[in-house]
Amino acid sequence: MTEDITIRRKRLIHRSLYTGMKETDLLLGGFARKYLPEFSPEELDIYETLLKAGDPNIYVWAVGREETPPEFQTNVMALLKEYTQFEQRSKD
Repeated sequence: MTEDITIRRKRLIHRSLYTGMKETDLLLGGFARKYLPEFSPEELDIYETLLKAGDPNIYVWAVGREETPPEFQTNVMALLKEYTQFEQRSKD
């Protein structure tokens, strides 16, 4: 039995809001609320795989402190980096 996509989106948004690292909670929580409602099942798969990389890794990749490993260089990661840059500019 597969999980309903609406429930899956809600679960991933919740998971994004409570990663364990406040900076990542704010970043991923905002990103997830904005983009996950429109993500395709394939994009949700990519996002869920990204979450498994761990919040410290995701954060340094998203803000550009470290190079994103090839296996995580996806359209979802590109969108997260774009979102992160926008959020940083709006705070300045």
